[in-house]
Amino acid sequence: MDIVHGLYYVVMHAVFAVFGDSLLTLRLPSVLATALACGLTALIGARLSDRWVGIGAGCGLVVIPAVQEHAQEGRPYGLVLAFVALATWLLVGALERPTPGRWACYAGSVLIAALLNWFSLLALVAHGVTMAYVRPGRARVLGWALASCSALAAALPLVLASQEQAGQVSWIKPLGWSTVLGVLVTAAIAALGARTPQARTAHGGREGTPSARVHLAAVALPLCALPQFGLALASVIKPLYVTRYVLFAYVGLALLLGALLAAIAVRLTAQPRVLFPAVVAVTLLALLPMELRLRTEDSRVDDVLTAAHLVDRIRHAGDGVVYIPAARRDTALVSPDAFQGLRDLALAQGPQESGTLKGIEAAPRTIERAMLDTPRIVLVTDPGAPAPDTARDLTKQRVLERHFVRRSTRTERGRQVSVYERRRPAGSDGSCGSAPGSACTAGFGGRSWRYPAGITGRLSALAGS
Repeated sequence: MDIVHGLYYVVMHAVFAVFGDSLLTLRLPSVLATALACGLTALIGARLSDRWVGIGAGCGLVVIPAVQEHAQEGRPYGLVLAFVALATWLLVGALERPTPGRWACYAGSVLIAALLNWFSLLALVAHGVTMAYVRPGRARVLGWALASCSALAAALPLVLASQEQAGQVSWIKPLGWSTVLGVLVTAAIAALGARTPQARTAHGGREGTPSARVHLAAVALPLCALPQFGLALASVIKPLYVTRYVLFAYVGLALLLGALLAAIAVRLTAQPRVLFPAVVAVTLLALLPMELRLRTEDSRVDDVLTAAHLVDRIRHAGDGVVYIPAARRDTALVSPDAFQGLRDLALAQGPQESGTLKGIEAAPRTIERAMLDTPRIVLVTDPGAPAPDTARDLTKQRVLERHFVRRSTRTERGRQVSVYERRRPAGSDGSCGSAPGSACTAGFGGRSWRYPAGITGRLSALAGS
């Protein structure tokens, strides 16, 4: 059910088998891959411009907060960043001196990046724009086209197979103005760096030919802009934009930051060996609050462990549990001991029985009957009362609103846990079955009236009617 990350899972199973399944082992591949990406970015900058542009580009990639975040995550995006940087470095080398071996290595790098996350194929589109701009000659264009088509053909089965699992990204929200603004600001900074002489002056390699020369802006600007704008445009049709999916675009941004920093050094007639460390230090200090927050528990806003601990403290034997949306069942799957004694009122087939990540839920009518037969229900959901978008989730919410009273709610780090109790029959204690002070419904003259609970509230409601 998660085939899009299949290669990463295989790699991490092997890493765990050799080094053990500690947090250090989980995160170390991302750290090493990101460090490699920063080094490769520096090499690309030095190759296309000069040594100081390369150093500035490598340091620029280091200080970007999103890169720092995924350098410490147990996820594949640091590895994707490294392989896209490697593919870009190999492309520049192949343009200088094309050989079958270089094109084969380029195709392999593109393919591995795509198997780790096939949105990285947007980098291939950016490389295509670079080729169209450079026009390096028929032989080089043919070599690039053959390498690209080979990588694309090898990745195509994964792309097609993952289409059947599109529900895995159904949680992504439509583009917000903050996201759009972030993309535009990034592109504007990149465009500014692309206008510097350091970015626009071609530097052929020692063994290069004039037809193979390419300047930094021709490589970096498409790599920075096209993946971000491409995914943003696709998200207008189907929400898909998440920064980590195009993290590799920051390689292009970092290259242009290096060129911009070198241009500033020339304009100020400052020594780069003094200016560059000073700028990096000031940038790190300015971003220090964000950098520190990235390394705290509070930065993990989708914390299944904390939610499981909340459930463990409030559960009673015989309680039921429901999840809105159904994907929040991952809280129980990660920490099953915290849910011992709770009946999953909506689940028809578990993950192992159904061969799915989170199981298959019953029909809405079946869920409703199970909920009505349960006096006390624990609800695990998202903060802010999200609107249900499936018939099953709508049924859960409707039953809770009509037949249950919320007794407590606790929200911590991206999850909300609430306890609901079944309303008592009307007239059993004079409270209309509701919690004191809440609204309840009673029949009057063949019609349903909604009024505040309590004697005063009832008299006021009757007088008003």
